[in-house]
Amino acid sequence: MTAAAVPTRLRFTHLALTLLLLLAVVTLAVLLGAIDLGWQRVLGEILAQLTGGLSPLSAREAAILWELRVPRVVLACLVGAALASSGAAFQGVFRNPLADPYLLGAAAGAGLGATLAVFAVPTFSTGLGALPIAAFAGAVLGVGLTWALGRSAGPGTATLVLAGVAVAAFLTALQTFVQTLDVDSLRTIYTWMLGGLGGAGWSQVLVVLPYIALSSFVLCASGRLLDVLGVGDEEAAALGLHPRRVRLIVLGAASLATAAAVSVSGLIGFVGIVVPHVVRLLVAGSYRVLVPLSLLGGASFVVLADMVARTVIAPGELPIGVITAFTGAPFFAVVLRRSRRL
Repeated sequence: MTAAAVPTRLRFTHLALTLLLLLAVVTLAVLLGAIDLGWQRVLGEILAQLTGGLSPLSAREAAILWELRVPRVVLACLVGAALASSGAAFQGVFRNPLADPYLLGAAAGAGLGATLAVFAVPTFSTGLGALPIAAFAGAVLGVGLTWALGRSAGPGTATLVLAGVAVAAFLTALQTFVQTLDVDSLRTIYTWMLGGLGGAGWSQVLVVLPYIALSSFVLCASGRLLDVLGVGDEEAAALGLHPRRVRLIVLGAASLATAAAVSVSGLIGFVGIVVPHVVRLLVAGSYRVLVPLSLLGGASFVVLADMVARTVIAPGELPIGVITAFTGAPFFAVVLRRSRRL
């Protein structure tokens, strides 16, 4: 289905339904936790904040809600939106259904860039906004190496995936080596590799918000351009498009979004491949529809995964990466099998 075949009213309907799903998941995530605050009291607290009324929560309970749960849910939304919209954009640029920030080496490169920045300038670990820039440089390096290796090895879906796996493994090994130079960081390495939002706070939200907001806007605005790229470079050029310029812009925005997400969450895999494919299955359409729906769907997916991670063994906590891997690995196998038939 082409962009022209997707009526504007239908696109807005899909967006509205996906937004309602996100609001429902966010509400549930705020209400649920190791400490039961009671949904009536939580809603009463929110109403009190809006109206200036008396809070039904104690000071400790209010701190749990506003300093722990809410920023964690907001950060999960940002991370999920960044990873899923980046996955959809990567798939459009490479015209490959298996393109994903995790599989293309972008996530591993971002992790290496952030690690090198913190190791070289320890003050970056305090949450300065420069950290996502260092992660961005690493993400661009990862995607560039994967693209170059994949092109030199020959065309094909499996070739790009194998190149991405090789690059990601190499960059992850470098990251681990750098981190092991500081023995005290071994536990941090383990947590980073599995992904998680255990230390989420408003400071982290404020650090990554401008990067993810800017890159997400660029990706959503590039949907029509990705549709034109899908017909082939020669045809796109005949229509007045500059394929190379579009690819650089989209890859830059997707890499920045991935880098910002990875800098605060660690490596959370499969979000960028599961969510866009689910959107395609439910709503066939162009990238003008796919990218924004993936953005909202990714936010819902990571919030839901984080909610499961922090409640299934409460008061303990599972890494989000474990939850997304349980969901994404079988899904990836199915997509890989289907893509090899094409």
